[in-house]
Amino acid sequence: MGTRRALNVRRRTLLGAAAALAVGACARRETEPAFDGGWVGAAHERGHRLRGTKSGAWPAPSVSRRCSVAIVGGGIAGLAAARALLRAGVDDVVLFELEDAAGGNSRGHRMADVECPLGAHYLPLPGPHAHEVAQWLDELGLRRVEHGRVVYDERHLCHSPQERLWIDGQWIDGLLPPAPTGSATHEQYRGFARQVDTAQRELGFALPTMRAPWTLAHSALDAQTFAQWLDAQRFDDPRLRWYLDYCCRDDYGAGISTVSAWAGLHYFASRHGFRVSGSDPDGENDAVLTWPEGNAWLVRRLAAPLGERLRAGHLVLRVDEGRHGVGLDVWNESEQHVEHWTARHLVSAVPLFVAARLLQAPPPALHETAAAITHAPWLVANLQLATPLTDKPGAAPSWDNVLYDDAALGQPPLGYVDAAHQSLRPQQGATVLTAYWALGGASPAELIANRRRLLDDPWRVWAGRVIDDLARAHPDLPRRLKRVDLMRYGHAMAIPRPGVRASPALAMLRQASAGRVRFAHADLAGYSVLEEAFTLGDAAGRAVAAAFTNASVPRSHRPAPARRG
Repeated sequence: MGTRRALNVRRRTLLGAAAALAVGACARRETEPAFDGGWVGAAHERGHRLRGTKSGAWPAPSVSRRCSVAIVGGGIAGLAAARALLRAGVDDVVLFELEDAAGGNSRGHRMADVECPLGAHYLPLPGPHAHEVAQWLDELGLRRVEHGRVVYDERHLCHSPQERLWIDGQWIDGLLPPAPTGSATHEQYRGFARQVDTAQRELGFALPTMRAPWTLAHSALDAQTFAQWLDAQRFDDPRLRWYLDYCCRDDYGAGISTVSAWAGLHYFASRHGFRVSGSDPDGENDAVLTWPEGNAWLVRRLAAPLGERLRAGHLVLRVDEGRHGVGLDVWNESEQHVEHWTARHLVSAVPLFVAARLLQAPPPALHETAAAITHAPWLVANLQLATPLTDKPGAAPSWDNVLYDDAALGQPPLGYVDAAHQSLRPQQGATVLTAYWALGGASPAELIANRRRLLDDPWRVWAGRVIDDLARAHPDLPRRLKRVDLMRYGHAMAIPRPGVRASPALAMLRQASAGRVRFAHADLAGYSVLEEAFTLGDAAGRAVAAAFTNASVPRSHRPAPARRG
């Protein structure tokens, strides 16, 4: 679920090896202290109610309401759209969110009075193209300009040390595996850095992607996997490929054999390039904003102004776009009834495959794009420790801690972050470690199998897999463990597979301007990061607000009283 040393490594959101580990671990854990835990967060059963839903399968609406603008989906994109509308003076807005709290992949959790993330856990400092995100950070007081220089509030920048890697039996600073100067590995690092520099200079990449050019050269990169491109460039060093695979799994949920070469290069070329070592002595390019609860800190500030406009626990069942308005049937989870809403405009801020199910007359481009995009499952595990771990020699405990595995590429674990790292407490004590697993797999079949296991296997089996992975570097972890709370995302993030970003249908959806339904979700960028979601949501909100202005209709009026049937 950022900007990192040697490059902006982002955790945002297999099993064969993990299952084998779990079998061997069961016997070992029989003599270890038991721990509590369970599944938390998303209720995937709610979303699954949409599968195969036919007209008339739900009770008739018992309540009828109306609003000026309805927003479906309370992730970053939906919240950004609501913010844009309120800033434009359109305050008769209702946002429907399936879960009991807004945030999508950026929700938070609490264990033993320690805040911790349930998903994305940091935000990189915005680059020159992320104007909307930068303005938002200014509004929050996180960013300001002094004497022509951008300054960030140091309380919210990641504290040092920021990251380390467990490799060859020790912890080292940074996440790029070490390579002596002049070695074959080091030369491949330098060669890849030159390729990224060339791509930045000659092709152009930007974050968000809508502000970058798209040429035949980009399409050629998008037509092949990153692994195929690396093969063609003769980048075969195991440590380089492990690192690139890790970066792709961290940002996209799947590795180099699955994502496109465009996505693999975009990861570096849209940010600060690929630095072998020592090229950023001040560390400014590596800085990220983070909080104990992760990006839930940002979500809470986006959602707060909405008040009762945010309808959590509301599952939208169908959307019917008409000439003069949009009709919605919505299941109210707490009151257990169906409500019918009428809106002048609607912003669809849910994944495109969900939007295709909701719309009664979806445009052909939506069906085509929804069929082309696959989503990576993710597991996020929060481990509550009674006492601090005994650390191994080497680099000091860091915010981000990754374990190298040279057995094979595409392994799901992505390491862990320490939720207490950002605290200002003077002494180290009990903490919560948040471990991330990207389950996108190396093939469509493996992805489907991973998602099925994520939903079917008991929480203790998954907890055991996580514990065994981290115990490679922390053998004392099992006996210090008190509780494991796990969050599962069946469709966490869009995977930028070959052909997705260059899809004409995807371009049509991004550029659509007619009609009363506008799309605003990170899927429209072909992959899932906060900067894309926020920018797309902001653009949709502004466009709907402009439609009100152009139509010369009142911007603000109260919702009509409920009419019960």
